[in-house]
Order: sequence, then C-alpha cells, then structure tokens
Amino acid sequence: MARAENKESVGPAARMAAAVARKSRLKKGLTQDQLGTQMGFTGAAISAMERLIHPVSDEMLLQLERVLGGGTGIFEEMRELVRLEKLPEQFRGYAPIEQKAVALWLYANHVVHGLFQTEAYARALIAGGHPEPTAERVEELVVARTARKALFDRKVVCEIELILDESVLRRPIGGEEVMREQLAYLAGCARRRNVNLQVLPLDAGLGGEYAGDRGDLNVVETPAHDRVTYLEIQGESLLITDRTKVSTHTQRYAKIRAQALDPRRSLGLIEELAGVQR
Repeated sequence: MARAENKESVGPAARMAAAVARKSRLKKGLTQDQLGTQMGFTGAAISAMERLIHPVSDEMLLQLERVLGGGTGIFEEMRELVRLEKLPEQFRGYAPIEQKAVALWLYANHVVHGLFQTEAYARALIAGGHPEPTAERVEELVVARTARKALFDRKVVCEIELILDESVLRRPIGGEEVMREQLAYLAGCARRRNVNLQVLPLDAGLGGEYAGDRGDLNVVETPAHDRVTYLEIQGESLLITDRTKVSTHTQRYAKIRAQALDPRRSLGLIEELAGVQR
C-alpha cells in the first residue's frame, strides 16, 4: 500500500527522470547494481528510483548526469524541474518568478525569510510544522529551500533588500546554537554587495505608526521590469499583478523601510544578538 501511495505522489518531472535514467542505463548495458556502484548508490536504490518507490533525489540526479548524461546536461536540467515539484504547492507558481527576479523587496515579521534561512533553521521550522511532515519530506523541503540561495550568486545580479522585524531575531528557532548560526549567517548576507538588510525595531510603533502591521510582504521586479507582489499565510498564497495593488504594496514597503534601522545599525544589532565581537 505504501509503495502504491509513493508512486501516486511522484510528480511528472521525477517520473520523466526515472524513465530517462532507466532507458539510458539499458542503452549502456548496465545492471542496476553496476549503475549504483558507479554512482555511489546501491542497486536497490536505483531500482526504487526507477520503479518510483522513492522519487529521484537531488544528489542522485547529480550522479546520473555524471555517469549517464554524456555531456548533454539532461539530468542537470531535470534537477530544477524536480526541485520545483517538491516545493509546497502554494509556492510553486512563485518560485520561478523569484529565481528570475531583477530585484526583490522583502519584509518578514514572524520568522527569517526563507531565502535567508540556514539549513538547520529551515529544518527546525519545517519539522515543527503542522501537519507533521515525514522525515523524508522534511529533507526534500530543506533541500528545495536552500537551493533558492543560488539567486545570491547569479551572474545576472539580483538586488535583494530584506527588512526583518526585530522580533524575528529574538525568536529562538531550533535552539541557541541554531539561532546563533542563523544570526551569523544574516550578518554575512548583510555584507554582500547586492544585499541590503535592515531591522524594523520593536519600538517602531511608539510614534503611533507601525507600517509592518499587515504581515510579510514580497515585492518583485521581473526581467521585463514589471512588479508583482507575493503574499503567503497559513499555507495559502496570492500572486498579485494588478498595478494599483502592487503600487500600494510598494508604497507600504517604503513606509516599513523608513521606520527601520539603517543598514549599519541593523548589522550591529544582528551581530550583538549573535554574540559577534566587533
């Protein structure tokens, strides 16, 4: 029963990868054990992948490209498609937009934005979710989330601005060591030339205004220099393209930025909370 359920849950990209892998293996005259040995996997693992009992992993696709790809890059191209279908359903429409963005303006007021999460922080968040995911699903989501970081080093530079509510920095996720590592990582991100990181302080509302009261906000500039807004809450998402609404979101983001600490003071606060000696 479990095997049948696994097969039904495998997406079309993983199915295609399994089919191409099997045909390529047979064309080379390799048994599953022989292919597994060359790839660093067991024959049973290759069998499970081909029979869709266990969907192809990111590492397996890397090794399939090395052993069977023949310089075509076919399995490398499948990696992105397989990663995409392993993402939560509500995020799949936005993920390609994020990766192609010219600029991102991000505000997070509950937890560290997914694009900036360390592996350990992401794992703690995902594993602690409800309904509780399986250990296998946790690892799939962690890999998919951390893969988004390729955007930081993309050749066509993406300008990224992130504003974090101070409460995010003070909310321990996964334990003290995990949180220390996360804060240190944020400090490192803040020093990137294409990243601007600011903190909206806890006392931002003392003057009677608090621009961040409506929650997380993602504003994206596309390669065509259009702007869209992405919102996500309680497992539901909304991609907004209406120019009037996106303009309102952009203006609201500007208000949040105006109430935030400047980048230098923000970095100082992050380093202080991380225990970094200056």
